[in-house]
Amino acid sequence: MIEYWHNPRCSKSRAGLALLEEKGAVVEVRKYLENAPAIDEIHQVLALLGISAIEMMRTGEKQFKELGLTKTSPEDALIAAMAEHPILIERPIAIASGKAAIGRPPEILLGLL
Repeated sequence: MIEYWHNPRCSKSRAGLALLEEKGAVVEVRKYLENAPAIDEIHQVLALLGISAIEMMRTGEKQFKELGLTKTSPEDALIAAMAEHPILIERPIAIASGKAAIGRPPEILLGLL
């Protein structure tokens, strides 16, 4: 089963979900804007992705600037901001079998199958 952090309003997120379902994957959709991940979940996903917090963020979002965040903000501040303001989390993210992937482009998600 694949846990899929999904924003239905995002074309890349919709495309990634369709691609996984087309390949027969069992997907549990998590609308992360409504059901935001906790700080510990974000830490876990970052570890699976093997990236820094800034690499999992939508730095072009208006809220990123409004919160006074920068690309050099401390990791803990960035992670706390994502937990409090999930719109800042890059999408989509898929998690399965001890691995995770950001679906940009959506075909990257196929590596989890």
